[in-house]
Order: sequence, then C-alpha cells, then structure tokens
Amino acid sequence: MPHVLGRVRRPAFRLTLNTDGRPHTLENALAVGTLVFGLLAIVSGFFVGLHVVASWVGAIGFLGGLYAQYVSVTTPQRSIIICGIVGSFVGAALGIAHGGFLPTG
Repeated sequence: MPHVLGRVRRPAFRLTLNTDGRPHTLENALAVGTLVFGLLAIVSGFFVGLHVVASWVGAIGFLGGLYAQYVSVTTPQRSIIICGIVGSFVGAALGIAHGGFLPTG
C-alpha cells in the first residue's frame, strides 16, 4: 500500500474547448465570436445612443449563435455559445427598446 501514502499527481489545468481531443477551429471561432457579439450587444444596449449598434450586433449574434449551436461539437463550446446567445438577445432587446435598428434623428 505505498501508493496510498504517496503524492497524487494531478494534471495541469488546461482551458480548452476541444475536450474530445480533436481540433475544431471553425466551431471554436463561432463559439468565441458569438460570445464577443453577445458581450458587445449587452454592453452597448445599456447606452441609449448606441441602440443601433446594440440592435444589429445583438440580432447578428443571436442568429449566428443559433447556427454555432447547431454545428457545435463539445459541451464547453455549447456553454460559451449559450452565454453569447443570451447576451445577444438581451442586448438586441435593449437596443430595440431604446430606438430600434434605424438611427433616430
């Protein structure tokens, strides 16, 4: 039983979207892009003057996120995509509430 008293080696923590061991460059790019669009939409949605940006970026991020979810392969990709979709939806909703897709003047 000497192995019970010995130190247990833990593998180093690695943040990866490829949990199946294969590279998925397109799917990873879509997942990260959806998250970026979602963050941009939700941040710009809080400013009334940026309602056009929030509306368009939110709508594009939402539709792109739906496609990314359709082609996603791994669970971490799907988690990031869902966060981006929710951010895009909320940002688009705030942008539409503040004035919509067209500039008001």
